[in-house]
Amino acid sequence: MRRLVALLVIALLGATFYGLSNNSSGISVSGSTVSSSDFRTELAAISTNRTLDCFISALNPTSFAAGAGGASMNATSAAVWANLRVEGLAIEHYATTTLKFHPNAATLAQAQTSLEGELSAASAGSSTKCPGTSTQALNEMPTEMRNFEIASQAASLDLVAKLNTTVPLTLVSMKQYYSTHTADYDTICVSVAVVDPTEVAAFSAAQSAGLSVAALAKKFSADPSGKTGGAYGCFGPSSASYSGVRSATASIPLNTFSKTPEQITYNNATAALFVAPTKRTPTPFAQAEASVLSDLESSNASKANTEKERILYYYSVVAIDPAFGRWGLSSSGPSVFAPATPSSTIVGSSTVAALGVGASTYK
Repeated sequence: MRRLVALLVIALLGATFYGLSNNSSGISVSGSTVSSSDFRTELAAISTNRTLDCFISALNPTSFAAGAGGASMNATSAAVWANLRVEGLAIEHYATTTLKFHPNAATLAQAQTSLEGELSAASAGSSTKCPGTSTQALNEMPTEMRNFEIASQAASLDLVAKLNTTVPLTLVSMKQYYSTHTADYDTICVSVAVVDPTEVAAFSAAQSAGLSVAALAKKFSADPSGKTGGAYGCFGPSSASYSGVRSATASIPLNTFSKTPEQITYNNATAALFVAPTKRTPTPFAQAEASVLSDLESSNASKANTEKERILYYYSVVAIDPAFGRWGLSSSGPSVFAPATPSSTIVGSSTVAALGVGASTYK
């Protein structure tokens, strides 16, 4: 679910002040509108409040670069921001009209807690620690902006909960899911072989001839673990490396090195890394719980995003001020595109200079 929630939250983004048009209605989605004035107020709040800016930027996967002129933003970034705002409005409208979702005070309070948790988690995972708290960040938002974000969070949570394809993030549901996917959370012991590229063919031939994992590592591996048969360690769901180990060994039989090595840099030289799972042991749910939750959140988010694209395509009527971009259909679904700028081959570079805009910036 995190990905969908993040999309709703980062619809606010714009770390620099964007010069918007004076149209009273900047974006309209199925009758719900956000005025240009409100956009300016929101962006001004982000640009002048360090805590708010930091928490939102921590959650933002897109770089919102400044434009060439004053009070401007990179046109592509502005279009991304407008697109995410459209998504938030569309989901909230769909939840209200189609799912008959009308949040009460308790539901909105839960949504606020969820939103603060998303912001806190993003900050914790960021390289820059944000000053203050996520609660303070919400309090720095203008009232309309804050109310919209909480309402959008509530709508997204309701949408995810009502999808037949998603799994509720309750302890009972997680345990039930784990019981049918236990093998996905095995503790995995692995051996490795770091092989010189010139010896890869000989390594593969020796494996085909029946040489064991330990013997292969002792004969070919440049890693110190080769001396003891390549044993590298065991990784359970609580390990930071677990996701990568699980992915790398998913289709490899026990006590067999991978057929296709990964190219790595070892001691400042190129080398081929072969990995072999040597033991898989069931992991108790208590130790696998965090990994189960992460997997379900990712799965639910993917399914929710698929539903989001369906909502945008079939249930939303979108109108956008041309200053923000243009609404169209891309290979990944409906979205906002950066506004087109005149081609220099048509108007000439002197005309572009006279207009005072760059090829990727506008006010």
